Amino acid sequence: MEDLLGGKVDIIQTFPASEGFFAFQDDYTKEGLLLLTNHGIFYEFIPLEEYGKPNAKRLTLKEVELNKDYALILTTNSGLWAYSIGDVVRFTSKAPYRVLVSGRTKHFTSAFGEHVIAFEVEEAMKATLEKYPAQITEFHLAPEVNPQEGLPYHQWLIEFEKEPENIELFKNELDQQLRIRNTYYDDLISGNILQKLQITPLKKNAFHEYAKSQGKLGGQNKTPRLANDRNIADLLEIYKNNHIFSIPKTYIRKKL
Repeated sequence: MEDLLGGKVDIIQTFPASEGFFAFQDDYTKEGLLLLTNHGIFYEFIPLEEYGKPNAKRLTLKEVELNKDYALILTTNSGLWAYSIGDVVRFTSKAPYRVLVSGRTKHFTSAFGEHVIAFEVEEAMKATLEKYPAQITEFHLAPEVNPQEGLPYHQWLIEFEKEPENIELFKNELDQQLRIRNTYYDDLISGNILQKLQITPLKKNAFHEYAKSQGKLGGQNKTPRLANDRNIADLLEIYKNNHIFSIPKTYIRKKL
């Protein structure tokens, strides 16, 4: 956006929904968004690992911990009562209360118990792009539980606007960045339960065409970046790019 407009653009992050206005970025120097605690909304938080279980604990603000993921529960003066809006938040500060939106309760990958969430994969991708420049249009992560050969793995279906110069280095860095952010995934790799992630490049406009085929074309619809099954992944594979990424000979010699 800044390249197109020719200069720096000031951006304020906000966290609104039809159920209420929850938080906004009150300080450019801090990552979190200030939670609005006196605007007719009573907040409760269910630890993400307990979400969906019978009798899951609902914690109040004084009980939350920093850097832990919670499903957001609302009771409002407009009539909602202990309502889950489907968002997952993570506290970066308690004085004052600041949060990050770290994902959706329905969007995660945990076929092997790793419970990888959107915040982790997006931060892993961001860090990888900083080290190995490329341009991503969109991506989707799904588990491959029963591969034709070898150990199971995470499959990343990625539509590149600009391809990385070396897909192997890019893949290894992405895997390492995810291991840093999710200790359960790291344990599965270290314990030879999973092999490193695999990248499947997709053709240009793959996500656009997929959304169109599902009747979900338009700005109000987004393809989930994570899934715990292969319903989306198997459909996206139709748009697989058969282009072979070049790997520098020096890298091949080094590996051999």
